[in-house]
Amino acid sequence: MGDKRAVFLHSPEIERYHYPPDCPFKTERAGITRKILSGMGLLAGAGRSEVAPQAAPRAVLETFHTARYLDTMVAATQGHLDIEGFGMGFGQPECPVFREMYAYASLACGATLQGAALAAAGETEVAFNPSGGYHHAGPESASGFCYINDVGLACRVLAEQGKRVLFLDVDVHHGDGVQAFFYDRCDVMTMSFHESGETLFPGTGFENEIGTGAGRGYSVNVPLPVGTYDEAYLRAFDAVAVPLAGAFDPDVIVLEVGMDGLAGDPLAFLSLTNNAHAEVARRVLEFGKPIVATGGGGYHPENTARGWALVWSVLTGEESQDEMALGLGGVMLESTDWQAGLRDREFTPRSMQREIVDAAIDETLEKIRANVFAIHGL
Repeated sequence: MGDKRAVFLHSPEIERYHYPPDCPFKTERAGITRKILSGMGLLAGAGRSEVAPQAAPRAVLETFHTARYLDTMVAATQGHLDIEGFGMGFGQPECPVFREMYAYASLACGATLQGAALAAAGETEVAFNPSGGYHHAGPESASGFCYINDVGLACRVLAEQGKRVLFLDVDVHHGDGVQAFFYDRCDVMTMSFHESGETLFPGTGFENEIGTGAGRGYSVNVPLPVGTYDEAYLRAFDAVAVPLAGAFDPDVIVLEVGMDGLAGDPLAFLSLTNNAHAEVARRVLEFGKPIVATGGGGYHPENTARGWALVWSVLTGEESQDEMALGLGGVMLESTDWQAGLRDREFTPRSMQREIVDAAIDETLEKIRANVFAIHGL
């Protein structure tokens, strides 16, 4: 495969910021990821570099979020949260207010935007911001641990430069904030593989959510049943993402790699190993487009960081076929005592689980083909 020109967006500064201690969202995951990669020598070598991010300017943030929302966010960090701010989501259980909230969110967003700029300029083939992936935030709403929608902003900036953008979201939660922003546009295709909204926050992302007006057919949702395992996940990915990405033919791919679909994650109910995420990364590479990758969800910090390190190794061409063949690691049964590399142990589902999951995915694929494929000549 060969090495890829790749940029890892991280700095000691971003490691200074943390959500409140009792919040499930741990910013420390990015630093753990960097430590793993550095220890394995995967940040060095030809074509690879680390870039310290700069905070996104207020003027850029206002191209996605309203000025009123951003003003309310800043005021909340200074101890001034009124009923209007509470209605915007600040101070809710999944969006706690903390002093560094605006500073962290704007810096994490800036990292994703820098990755997008480098990719658009042809200066890198892969940019990865493990501190990004805040796909739930809306123009005037904080939601699901997300305050500033970095991936939505990156897609908008790239589209404004005349790029056709595929936003491919494999976080376990539906990327509702990004979908809503581009729902009537055809220059950005949003494609989300997530646990069904029938069983998981935010309760959206069904097969009939396909966009409107010029955007009809450019919002693609693949809701997955509880217990979805690697083979079934990749079957759905190959059936939907591969042909639609080929038909859309994007200029750049913004890839959100949440790791909360891993078995044992405390906030979701899929049965994936990180082998599935590695194979998604491999398939995305085969599209032959610049990739701006981000983190996302993942509420077991160590397993999340190891998964991101694995994805980076695939995206940069570092993981060999021999290493893939080992196919072993340690997330299953919430065990982290396996020391044989970044990959998880393979998981074989029980026959009943396989039957239930496969039947549900077959039904979903049939709906997507009926709702979307013909629009793209498939």
